[in-house]
Amino acid sequence: MSACQTETDNLPSVGSVNDADIGKIVQQIAHMLPSQGPITVFVHHNTLHAYEHLPFSEAVIKAADDYDCHPYLREEDYRVALQSGRIAPIDLERELHEVLEENGDDLVGFLGTRHDLWMSMIEHPLHEGSEGEIRWFIEETDALYRFRREVPSSQSQESVFHIKQWLTDRAQSQSGDDCPIGSALSLLLDRFDGSQISEWAHEHATAFSLHLLWETCRYGSSLIAPATSNASCAIDTNSADDLVNDVLIRFTAAFLDQGFAHLGLPHRGRGFWQSFCDLYSNAAAPQPWLQDVARRLRDFEAEQTSPEQSIATSLRNLAVDIDSADSFLLEELLKLRGWAGMVWQMETNAEWTIHPAPPGTLVDFTAVRLVLLEAARRHIAKPAVKQALPPTPCRKLNRAFLVFQIAQVRGWSAVDLLQLTRREWGSLLAEIEAFDSRMRRRIYHQAYERHYRVEALKAIAKSSLESSRSQRTPQEPAYQVACCIDDREESFRRHLEEVAPDCETFGIAGFFGVAMYYRGASEAHFRPLCPVNIKPVHYITEEPAYSEVAASRRRSLARKAFGHTAHRVVRGSRSFVGGVLTGLLGSVATLPLVMRVLFPRLAARVSNSFGGIVADRHTQLRLESGDEESSQCRGYTVDEMTAIVGGFLDATGMTGRLSPLIIVFGHGSSSLNNPHAAAYDCGACGGGKGGPNARAFARMANDARVRARLATLGINISDETSFVGGYHNTCNDSVSYFDLDLLPPRRRSLLELAFADIEVARRRDAHERCRRFESASLAFSPEAALRHVEGRAEDLSQVRSECGHATNTICVVGRREWTRGLFLDRRAFLTSYDSTIDDSDCSILAKLLAAVIPVCAGINLEYYFSRVDNRGYGCGTKLPHNVTSMLGVMDGAGSDLRTGLPWQMVEIHEPMRILFVIETKPESMLAIMNENPTIDGLVRGEWVQLSLIDPNTGAIALFRNGKFECFEQSPADLPEAASSAAWYAGNRNHLGFAIVNSTNAIKAKRVSA
Repeated sequence: MSACQTETDNLPSVGSVNDADIGKIVQQIAHMLPSQGPITVFVHHNTLHAYEHLPFSEAVIKAADDYDCHPYLREEDYRVALQSGRIAPIDLERELHEVLEENGDDLVGFLGTRHDLWMSMIEHPLHEGSEGEIRWFIEETDALYRFRREVPSSQSQESVFHIKQWLTDRAQSQSGDDCPIGSALSLLLDRFDGSQISEWAHEHATAFSLHLLWETCRYGSSLIAPATSNASCAIDTNSADDLVNDVLIRFTAAFLDQGFAHLGLPHRGRGFWQSFCDLYSNAAAPQPWLQDVARRLRDFEAEQTSPEQSIATSLRNLAVDIDSADSFLLEELLKLRGWAGMVWQMETNAEWTIHPAPPGTLVDFTAVRLVLLEAARRHIAKPAVKQALPPTPCRKLNRAFLVFQIAQVRGWSAVDLLQLTRREWGSLLAEIEAFDSRMRRRIYHQAYERHYRVEALKAIAKSSLESSRSQRTPQEPAYQVACCIDDREESFRRHLEEVAPDCETFGIAGFFGVAMYYRGASEAHFRPLCPVNIKPVHYITEEPAYSEVAASRRRSLARKAFGHTAHRVVRGSRSFVGGVLTGLLGSVATLPLVMRVLFPRLAARVSNSFGGIVADRHTQLRLESGDEESSQCRGYTVDEMTAIVGGFLDATGMTGRLSPLIIVFGHGSSSLNNPHAAAYDCGACGGGKGGPNARAFARMANDARVRARLATLGINISDETSFVGGYHNTCNDSVSYFDLDLLPPRRRSLLELAFADIEVARRRDAHERCRRFESASLAFSPEAALRHVEGRAEDLSQVRSECGHATNTICVVGRREWTRGLFLDRRAFLTSYDSTIDDSDCSILAKLLAAVIPVCAGINLEYYFSRVDNRGYGCGTKLPHNVTSMLGVMDGAGSDLRTGLPWQMVEIHEPMRILFVIETKPESMLAIMNENPTIDGLVRGEWVQLSLIDPNTGAIALFRNGKFECFEQSPADLPEAASSAAWYAGNRNHLGFAIVNSTNAIKAKRVSA
């Protein structure tokens, strides 16, 4: 693997053997490692975060070389999209024009223009392979007897006629020495009875024409030496890395263990390096090569060698050149990049975990790896054996096969190619090699994105026109609902607006500004509930209500007793006697497992009934500063709560138009036997559930002191307005509410009305989700769909509990009126923002985008890379995964720690860069980009797509080539449907945009009690 110099170009040389320099090298190399933290708090991020300083098209190619991964989907996948209409031929034409610019009209000999040549290569599948594969294909298939299926019959007939005419002319002129492939031609004429050319049947003439074309392509390709392949020419076939990885994986898993292991690692508190030395220097080594490691470690202990000194010594012993030391270290760490990345995350970004890694652990990890590598290579007792890789697609036979395929679809006959000079052959082959598979996939991908982008922007333009005409947004909403911006909430909000047109919904980051460490009443430890780039300073706990304190103590003791009993049973089953009893009683123990698979909803009810005995029924949040009993329970001051509530109202645009009832929904997901469960939870809550944040916010917003202070800032919340915190489970579509007893009685009738609407909406939401599940019938009713998703969430064998973000493509930041009534197919992040209440500097928008763009881009890019190469960038299928150290998953009993997303989360995903549609003007957006380097880098580096919608006119501008350009497409002529269900009925695939008419006529305002 080629060493990546992305972050190491300016590093100091290791030749000085300076401890500080080595530490600096390792720390900078760490930037190239995966940044996925513990899987229990899964946070989506850009898989190629280390390459964000490069443009996207360059970054994916460089990373593909460094990590041996794919930059885009396979060509076959894009051709399927072309056939299904997800890519249109005009999209390919326009992308090709943009790439070629004025060079597209350059002639390639007399065979046509560069644009025509490249277009033919991208319109039709081109097969490549090793020489053995090509020889088999030529000899064992009808490739030399039938033209490709894509070739029109008229074109093939013309080509055959051309060859017959040429042969006839040659025979009449008796010219036989002017053909560059004269000997091959003579053999073919003998084989195909060249004396009877005029009597050849069409099939006979076709076979001769293709045989001659193949011989001509072979001849022309042999005239020019093949270009040098970018692939590595050798691989290391020794087993040193296998020996090293086997030891290092087991030790690292034990060192980072968060409570999963039966026994703790000895001397863990002394650090990774010292713990390894203590364990492996004194233990009886079961393998001879580890005895060498033990002797080496004892020497290090006697000399008090530091990890940095050990690294320097190992580099010298391994004969690593000074100038390549940084590259060598990077290459070694990338051999177990999952574990190395987790070590770095546990060292730098996991202070809240039970057992974080101490500073310097990655340096220790590197030192241990090199010590093991030295010993393993000495044990093998021979240098690394180099073996040539399989023939690469740039060899002569492969080039001839490419020309053979292109000639057929372009209509070139052997006669045409035989007229080419050596120079013209060189020009043709250079053009073909320049447009290699990676370049073709890049064009395909950009056309793929273009098609969706154009359709989306045209649909939004049409939707905004319809909204202005029909006034689909209620002027005086009966109640309002705020949800997370999550794309899964798009359908929930849409269905609620269909059920209750006089309801208004909003989208905001699902931690609602309440950044905190949170510990539930039945939880032992705090966990952060906020975006990963925020470090909370508040510790909030849930505790039983005062009247429940005594009962809560009894339930707490019961939970502890049950936990200790279960733990003893598990430990006892690992003993001899316990194993015998487990075998005898195993059939009884399998009953709950069978219930979880065959009757998941019933099993869940039984489990919940039992859980209700030991769970606290009435709880409250210890939220306010001054309520805490220790420094670790620091709550919020009134001023801090005021800032949070005010920021929420400003960001959503709700200021000045509050309804009597506002429900704030956090969200999360629940499923069984799912190591990646946190990846389905709220990204804005750091992979946690957003219910506590919604509950805390509602309490803050209902506080009279907070409202009084907001009034002094010009934000008035009427005494008639009540906030309710809620929780939406996106897996089983259940909803729950918090602290309803604290609401004034006068709100109950309106609350019951909202509850009834939400009950209908969540059933419809489950119904729409079920169309993606093969196990769900398309004829399900909403009630049957709800039962189905409830069963999936409780099914022990279910590997596809829900689809997560697997359809995300777009993020709209603006007023709901732009998209209300528009079917977005659960593909859109919806962020509320009202430009009419923002100041001239767009300070509200700047704060919103500072979180929205990086977070949504991180989610989108992780899904992108996990889908285009699920083996390399993702973690493969869930089926062989084993949870390791409560940190992540491995394949089977031992492998690198698998990072990224499993196949079951991304299999229906269409990987394309997210399209942001933001309500603002170009000059305002450029000012925000200039002030925020992260946003500027993502946009200018084309990691995301950006478009703006003018707040006043609705005109759309698209950021292309470093500037905003007017989007000149006319609004789409969208189909209309009476409801969402009417539009998606009977369809499991991605759907286009449509206008849902149920919200066109606003119902008469419902009068609340």
